Amino acid sequence: MALTILVDDWQMQCCGDAFAPGGVVSRTLLEADPEDYADVVGSERADEIDFCEEHHGQDEGHALTSAEVVSIVEVHCRYGVPPGATDKVNYPVPRTTVLAPVEKGDGWAKARPGVRFAGYLVTAVVAHRGGELR
Repeated sequence: MALTILVDDWQMQCCGDAFAPGGVVSRTLLEADPEDYADVVGSERADEIDFCEEHHGQDEGHALTSAEVVSIVEVHCRYGVPPGATDKVNYPVPRTTVLAPVEKGDGWAKARPGVRFAGYLVTAVVAHRGGELR
């Protein structure tokens, strides 16, 4: 079964291991709500996201999934304070997504003008999930 996984930049930079197409990774995956990622990856690609990777506490009770990486796409977008906001917090700016296929994911990406690295969209084929083969 093929699936699409969103891997946030900070998850990889904190405690992720580098990965590449053809490699098998073992990750804790949480079901993703595509609406949560539409501004980061674009609404069309957000609809493809099945799971997000989790390293930091929300993964309790979730089994590891082993999967072979098929492809990796870097996700970049612009961040800014929304018009009229009073909290001065930066959010992804809709329709500014830049996607770039890459040969490995290590949590760090080459800077691109006008956008910031946000993470990866990883296509993978499940080999083993939570005690049972898929």
